[in-house]
Amino acid sequence: MHRFYDALDNDDILIVDTTLRDGEQTAGVVFSNQEKIRIAKMLDEIGLHQLEVGVPVMGGAEKKVIKKIATLGLKASLMAWNRANIDDVKHSIDCGVDAVAISISTSDIHIKHKLQSTRDWVLQSMSKATEFAKKHGLYVSVNAEDASRTDFDFLIKFAKEAKDSGADRIRFCDTIGVLEPFKTYELVKKLIEEVGMKVEMHTHNDFGMATANALAGVRAGAKFVGVTVNGLGERAGNAALEEVCMALKILYKKDLNFKTNMFREVSEYVARASGRIIPPGKAIVGDNMFRHESGIHADGVIKYPGTYEVFSPEDVGLERQIVIGKHSGSKAIKIKFMEYGINLSDEEAAELLPMIRKAAVEIKRPLFDKELVYIYEDYMHKKREKEMEFFMDNSIE
Repeated sequence: MHRFYDALDNDDILIVDTTLRDGEQTAGVVFSNQEKIRIAKMLDEIGLHQLEVGVPVMGGAEKKVIKKIATLGLKASLMAWNRANIDDVKHSIDCGVDAVAISISTSDIHIKHKLQSTRDWVLQSMSKATEFAKKHGLYVSVNAEDASRTDFDFLIKFAKEAKDSGADRIRFCDTIGVLEPFKTYELVKKLIEEVGMKVEMHTHNDFGMATANALAGVRAGAKFVGVTVNGLGERAGNAALEEVCMALKILYKKDLNFKTNMFREVSEYVARASGRIIPPGKAIVGDNMFRHESGIHADGVIKYPGTYEVFSPEDVGLERQIVIGKHSGSKAIKIKFMEYGINLSDEEAAELLPMIRKAAVEIKRPLFDKELVYIYEDYMHKKREKEMEFFMDNSIE
């Protein structure tokens, strides 16, 4: 039995990763089949509940790799994405997945301009595809695309018909990322109260609030959260796996027992596979998360990490670094030089500090280890010269 179904009836939040579907839909991103298999294995090892692995109706390499992933014996539930038509669902069934997402637009702007159809057609298409999928024993998520811009009364009607057709959950899609957390909470809470159905949050980051909106949905009662590694996805991306999971663990006290120490490793692999760098300031997994340069911060974290770190770097597969640069203090310099086996006196650290700061300003970055050692060697050379001059002067006298 998949861990997904074991967790359905408890109070846990379930994480649905769509890196292999929505993540790959990022403009310019293509995963090789080998990369998709590796990513699926890594996400499964972390402990994720459900993986949205692709779009079978695309055929070719896409369908081939979905079939292959379905044979790996992963513990996560495997979901395939479909438009709201029976032919798409048939392709998913052929791949051997246990779950399907049946997606269709619900906002009037999409119905009019993209689908060029009617609300009734949307309801009928969704119902037929859902009923067909349920007859074939699949778990079904009905996706309300552009739900955040959908007339709320129609969204309620859509969700109720999905429920009547046998859908297991409704995916609330903030497709173009126009929500903010307070509005998200209000809409999702009302949706759950009106329909009595399990809800998945699927949020985009156009205004930088994908993770915040996902968490607001959880607070409103949503049981599922859709994520991607590094927040990969259309335009500005999706809610990031690492951000959502660590926020749930640390801020919401909901530990999902994931191997979060794999986050950096997975982020690096997906970054390489997608041709997208991990920004140094990226929340949770960026290089700067546990790099301390400021004298006050470095001093605090040396004395007690909890002064400036809310969780340990090891929790997400990173290491703490004391960076020496313009803003460093003498205590940080002493600690840094201990790494080289050099125990500086307070006087030496104080004398080295302005030299180090000057060098950092000139090159406009922190200093590498070798550069620090060169400065130290130059300092010690000049110090010995002064001592020798003093000795010689005194000897002559």
